Amino acid sequence: MTVVVHAIPRTRFAMPTDREATSTPEQRGLERDQVRLLVVRPDTVADTTFRTFPDHLESGDLLVVNTSATLAAALDVVRMSGAPGLLHVAGGLDDGSWVVEVRRPDNSGPAADVRIGEPVRLPGGGRLVVQASYPRAGVSGSRLWRAAVPAGADRASLLRTHGRPIGYRYLHGPVRLADVQTVYADEAGSAEMPSAGRPITDRLLTRLMMRGVVVAPLVLHTSVSSPEKHEPPVPEQYWVPEATARLVNSTRVAGHRVVAVGTTVVRALESVAEPDGTVHADAGWTDLVIGPERAVRAVDGLVSGLHEPQASHLLLLEAVAGTALVAAGYEAAVAERYLWHEFGDSMLFLPALQR
Repeated sequence: MTVVVHAIPRTRFAMPTDREATSTPEQRGLERDQVRLLVVRPDTVADTTFRTFPDHLESGDLLVVNTSATLAAALDVVRMSGAPGLLHVAGGLDDGSWVVEVRRPDNSGPAADVRIGEPVRLPGGGRLVVQASYPRAGVSGSRLWRAAVPAGADRASLLRTHGRPIGYRYLHGPVRLADVQTVYADEAGSAEMPSAGRPITDRLLTRLMMRGVVVAPLVLHTSVSSPEKHEPPVPEQYWVPEATARLVNSTRVAGHRVVAVGTTVVRALESVAEPDGTVHADAGWTDLVIGPERAVRAVDGLVSGLHEPQASHLLLLEAVAGTALVAAGYEAAVAERYLWHEFGDSMLFLPALQR
């Protein structure tokens, strides 16, 4: 089912100009789980660190994580004119073509001069050819493109040999592939890190299990984001295993919380959720966008990084936690000088449980 959202987030805040995380926590002298954590409930907003995360969940709760691993999806390429370019490889489609974003060489935004039929020379030889705008053909001003690649081209091998992790201009230096992996990353396929889970460490997983919190996996391979345009997410490939579906359903029946680690987990679970909140196992592509036209059905809480005021992700946060709770959280995050973006601080939204 396709749900198209044209709304803008109702949460209003002014993001401080000096609160971008410009490096990894480790480069700032912290361990992964030492980033700050804002715990937002209907009656309290608590400023703490991510190491306390297990303390905020209860025995019987279910934590659902995205085990997709991140690829080195940025490539230096040569445009048809002979000029250098930057290519972000968003993913591969079932017909063998790729979805790509051609960016300006300085990474300041998507290139505006991409043309249908344009060849782009790849590192190591070979080229891809721009075929159509994506996800819909014939859209002017497109950011993403479907591209034909040489027969037998191996995306994973090319990226492993010639790629680097995608990064944006707020980062003050390159990052390693290990920096953009969660500790439970297992199946390579994401163009960008499912970053909400980055602060979760092996130590925290152990503490969660000791507390009686069950951890269940699913996979959603992320596409490339749109930090300049703040567009809704495009279709992404996912897999919800049978065991995870059973755990979600039994957790809900028992009256406990289903807490998603990141918007990618919400998108995958809600793509297989019935109107009554029951979920089923499935795999495929989802074009579901959570927002005003589609409330959440199966998810009761959410771990998230901090998003910019125009980001479509805020619509999903509002659908999970409600506008008032999200607004309270972001007001506190601004006041407490939290850090934004994938290497920044975290928020845990725990709205009142409604069954």
